[in-house]
Amino acid sequence: MAKTPREIAEKILDDNLVGTMATIEGDKPHTRYMTFFNNNFTLYTVTSDHTHKVEELSKNPYTHILIGYDGKGFGDEFLEIEGKVEISSEDSMREKVWNKMLKPWFSGPDDPKMVVLKVTPSQIRLMNTKGEDPKLVEF
Repeated sequence: MAKTPREIAEKILDDNLVGTMATIEGDKPHTRYMTFFNNNFTLYTVTSDHTHKVEELSKNPYTHILIGYDGKGFGDEFLEIEGKVEISSEDSMREKVWNKMLKPWFSGPDDPKMVVLKVTPSQIRLMNTKGEDPKLVEF
């Protein structure tokens, strides 16, 4: 049975932790690789509160994320996610996303410089589905 765009998108988010996240610096885009944690299409990523992206997002909270392309060819499905970012230093949020992969950068979930970027999507498009047009994902 054919999978729905939502099912394909869920699998892409489950199988891919790293994607690109774009912010705006002045009037120009700035993109960097980030590690994302998915919770029912809300994405979370962790960073230091002293980074350019935190400064950029505090001025313009909108982002564009690409995730899922694995470089095998033109048939690779991936997601384009447009969303709004909330910057959180709440203890409960930091506990929720903490994992051992973060140890090189932070002492623990109570590290005062650690912040969580919560991305609430406004639109998710499933791209590159075997030459078909992009599909909107219902979430």
